[in-house]
Amino acid sequence: MKRRLLFGERMLLGDGTEPFNAVIPFRLRGTFALKDIQQALAQIQKKHPWLRALIAHDNQNIPWFDVPESPISIPIRIVVRKGEDHWQEESKREWHTPFDYKTLPLIRFIWIKGEEVSDMLFAFHHCLCDGGSAMAFLHEFLEVLDNPSADIGIEKPILGIHDVVPAKILNSRRQKLKAKFIGRLAATAIKCIPVGKKAIERKDDYLIHWKVDESVSQQLISYCKANEVTVNTFLSAALLQAFRDVKGSAAFNKVSCPVDIRRFATQIKNDHIFAFGLMIVVSSNEKMTFLENLKSMQESVERKTGKLNPYITMMVMESGHDALHNFTKLLKNGKSSNDCMFSNLGRIQIPHEYKEFSVDTIFSPSVIGPLGNTTTLVVSTYRGKMDFSFVGSEGYLPYTEAMPIRDKVMQIIKLQLEYIAVS
Repeated sequence: MKRRLLFGERMLLGDGTEPFNAVIPFRLRGTFALKDIQQALAQIQKKHPWLRALIAHDNQNIPWFDVPESPISIPIRIVVRKGEDHWQEESKREWHTPFDYKTLPLIRFIWIKGEEVSDMLFAFHHCLCDGGSAMAFLHEFLEVLDNPSADIGIEKPILGIHDVVPAKILNSRRQKLKAKFIGRLAATAIKCIPVGKKAIERKDDYLIHWKVDESVSQQLISYCKANEVTVNTFLSAALLQAFRDVKGSAAFNKVSCPVDIRRFATQIKNDHIFAFGLMIVVSSNEKMTFLENLKSMQESVERKTGKLNPYITMMVMESGHDALHNFTKLLKNGKSSNDCMFSNLGRIQIPHEYKEFSVDTIFSPSVIGPLGNTTTLVVSTYRGKMDFSFVGSEGYLPYTEAMPIRDKVMQIIKLQLEYIAVS
């Protein structure tokens, strides 16, 4: 089984020399045998063909996912657990470790082994899948680790754009011409945008992690419901204000927010291994109060989200493979134009108690790559607690600014919850 990488996947893969890796850490209470972990990994590989795939290039140097006839196991690295925050050290190590995609799968497993508590990480190349797909195979892994006879099914993989875009759109002469025209226009515009000769020096990368307790998390959700805004919009507004407060006029007043393509393209199931995403950019108005901004931003988010068209977007991108080099160069060497990428995975629907072990926590994923500004905040909620992973690089956002931004975000949350409690 094989398929050609889509435009977005090729962009994330690059030439393979620079990692673009995502890490999902989780903490289990219980005792485990290596053979059981190996067996559970083999079962999720059996379900998902692309978890077995290597990358092969054709005679035009175009990369393909290629599933070998004899499966190659997901590599496992075992380290002795040194403490509560050891997983952060191993996450950073995984960010910087390239995948040998010609001989090994684009995913690996790290077991930070303790006597009664183990931290475990899935590390995978971002071209393989997004956070939604990863949460699906994490759920399946835990299911078969607990019960090897559990039936997790077999994925019918996406084999190309034709498995996502409905035939009546994909084969429409009008839609094909529209996609090609937009693609050519974008490719020409990208060529004309001036970029530097060198990429910005990233320097040292860092991870800032924190949790919000259950009562505050619930109060925040209640606040958002009462004001008819999403938690996403609230946290975007808090981030924008925090960047403005800390960076002043150097802030861009822009946060990029990924939008799950599965909301629009129902052909892509929750357990599909798939990396393509949609994006909107949100900004705030500094002349408005925080609550006025929330209402205005929510309207803007709904308006922008309503205009998203995954099918045309994919068709446009697939018509532009010859512009990939220029687009990648623009992302790497162009000036940064946004403050942060912000992704909220929402509530993680994975059980806490299993027969053989319990899931103490699932930490928010972290991801870092070579395509421009690395500043990223990922939020998720598990067992009622919001979990934050704030990733950055000294060359884009110094750690000495990132920490005050983190503190400002939490101050804004506290202030708004106090305000609604008083009113």
